[in-house]
Amino acid sequence: MTKLIIIRGNSGSGKTTLARNLQLLLGKNAMLVSQDMIRREMMRTPDGPETLIIPLIIEIVRYGHTVCPYIIIEGIFKGEWYSEMFEQLVTLHEGKVLAYYFELTFEETIRRHQTRDKAQEFGEEAMHRWWNGKDYIDFLNEQTLTDTDDLSMILDKIKGDLKCLN
Repeated sequence: MTKLIIIRGNSGSGKTTLARNLQLLLGKNAMLVSQDMIRREMMRTPDGPETLIIPLIIEIVRYGHTVCPYIIIEGIFKGEWYSEMFEQLVTLHEGKVLAYYFELTFEETIRRHQTRDKAQEFGEEAMHRWWNGKDYIDFLNEQTLTDTDDLSMILDKIKGDLKCLN
């Protein structure tokens, strides 16, 4: 049965870096669904409560559910706007779901953002507008990732958590 791994948090927190490394670790046919890739590059559409990407993400994940052992979905995914989508995805995966939320300070996300290619695209002011502190989605039972957790430690944690899902 396919396992769904959800990675959420504010811009600049490390979601994409974690997701890409996790995809490599999980190997062949691990699907990565990136909110930014779909919203900013595929659709070039704004985010919001009725964003056009929600039905597309659901369809992509449904397809992955038929052919992939793991689906990683990562993005900011503001809880108020994306909770219903996650309800559908959790139901589809019948409890085979792990969820992680990057809970970092705003200052730490700015520090991390300054090391990325996207630092030239937008800065602190935009990140402040997008900021959602402690934006947990309760039914996901998200595990908190902090600035003291390094990438290697997080990957080991997720590997261990996946073994418990079997």
